Amino acid sequence: MSTYLNDINGPADLKRLGEDELPALADEIRQTLIRRVTETGGHIGPNLGVVEATIAMHYVFDSPKDKFIWDVSHQSYTHKILTGRKRAFLDPAHYHDVSGYTHPGESEHDHFVVGHTGTSISMAVGMAKGRDLLGRRENVVAFIGDGSMSEGEALEGLDNAGEMTTNLIVILNDNEMSIAPNHGGIYKGLAELRATNGTSERNLFKAFGLDYRYVADGNDVQAMIAALREVKDIDHPVVVHIHTDKGHGLDWAEHDKESGHWVLPAKVLEARKAQPAGESYAELSRRYLMDKMRQDRGVVVISAGTPGVGGFGPKERAEAGSQFVDVGIAEQNAVAEISGIAKAGGKPVFEVTASFLQRAYDQLQQDLGLQGSAATIIVSGYGDAIGPGDNTHANYFPIAMTNTIPGLTGLAPATKEEYLAMLDWAIDHAGRPVVIAEPGTLTTEADLRGLLGAAPAEPATEPFTQDQLNMRTIARGSDVAILALGNFLPLGLKVREALARKGIDATVIDPRVYSDLDVETLDALQADHRIVVTLEDGSLAGGFGQQVAAYYGPRDMKVLSYGAAKELTDLEPTESLYRRYRLKSELIVEDVLKAR
Repeated sequence: MSTYLNDINGPADLKRLGEDELPALADEIRQTLIRRVTETGGHIGPNLGVVEATIAMHYVFDSPKDKFIWDVSHQSYTHKILTGRKRAFLDPAHYHDVSGYTHPGESEHDHFVVGHTGTSISMAVGMAKGRDLLGRRENVVAFIGDGSMSEGEALEGLDNAGEMTTNLIVILNDNEMSIAPNHGGIYKGLAELRATNGTSERNLFKAFGLDYRYVADGNDVQAMIAALREVKDIDHPVVVHIHTDKGHGLDWAEHDKESGHWVLPAKVLEARKAQPAGESYAELSRRYLMDKMRQDRGVVVISAGTPGVGGFGPKERAEAGSQFVDVGIAEQNAVAEISGIAKAGGKPVFEVTASFLQRAYDQLQQDLGLQGSAATIIVSGYGDAIGPGDNTHANYFPIAMTNTIPGLTGLAPATKEEYLAMLDWAIDHAGRPVVIAEPGTLTTEADLRGLLGAAPAEPATEPFTQDQLNMRTIARGSDVAILALGNFLPLGLKVREALARKGIDATVIDPRVYSDLDVETLDALQADHRIVVTLEDGSLAGGFGQQVAAYYGPRDMKVLSYGAAKELTDLEPTESLYRRYRLKSELIVEDVLKAR
């Protein structure tokens, strides 16, 4: 049962403890985190590593007067416990009361909603500038680490901080890890600093013009307090480089830091053990790409700090050798690099989560699309995108985003067979940049036949050529045509079945390509159809359905488009979202009947 935590409802209560009591408090918080995250899932390794550092921050500084800006903010669980939100970590009935990230709506101690990486230093530079303009004197503290220093914005923030002449404190949590092991020359420099107790002349931070301190044991709360007292109220920018142990205090997470970065809830893990896991797109991609690399030395897989997205664990990465490159959390570099590899004659494949690809929008346009480089991007997270995720990791924008970029061919496979055919075409035949929006739940052509009761009109396993980048008619009917993109093709077939019960024999089409419209097929539909329904597992604004509606705008065709509204939802159940967006077969049928 809780002891110290019973009496801590805010930082002021923490400051009443003696320094000699803080290690026991740290142990208590650590056990609280383990119990809670085991039940709910979440970022366990990163948070266990920063318990002492967070206690020291709140012991020395005066939040919320002093500002803490957390990078990624998936390391903020202890911060939440110490700032009035302990009930969400101690009481199972309230485990889901708070976000997994900082959120100003929860507490005055949080200043930004942050779920992406590399942002804290730039935000802190801005807060320090705002403070100075208004004549205040509080400390501004950026807490960054867990691989975030390789992100371009972090380096831009350091560069701007280097010419400041005012208070700014950057705490760099160096746990020698990102989600997976760190990559990049910057981490060789950090290793040298660790090996020399911070005295190496190879010091990136001093090169930027920043003051520097080193704490060899960031899991020693008293050492952390001493270091932070030294820099509190400092009149110039300083980096406090602390060495911590990711997963500290949980044996398996200490030894397997990659698996311990983020974990599923215990009940989900138990359910998965009880049932044989079905094939996933990550597994499918890994098998296909490993075989491809064995056959063709020019094929190389790129990751930006998230190798698990494509199912590439330590074993697969070791086997792939130089044909697997992890550039760290640096999506902009990844997109430019695959363009360069392609120009040199290689066959690069960049696997990335939809939410993280957003950071590389300019590179998609300038470094890839404009150059016409024959590179492939597999975007995961788009399938099953409209769901209960948090508002910082929304995955339903990749089609809307890549749709706007000339020169990119965007594909949305609906089945396993179609996905593999598209991969083969993109890598070996396309001769141009291709983005593949990976579906969510794995569907096969046999599954489609089961939903349809007949074979699809056109085999999906035919190799793609430029002339075959067209829509595929799955079922031919009249009056109503359902264009169900990618992951939503099964939903389209369910809508067709529901319409059949109302006496309507609908056409169902697998669009396959979202970046360009197959106007020949769209024109042909006008002969015997009055209504077109578009379905997509992503944003309506800028999405596929909006293109179709715009094309039919001057014509005598009604278009009903379904997808996600222009909003960022936060941990809202899938069922609730599907009902609000009317992405249920019975609701779509209701709309169709009204429109006839």
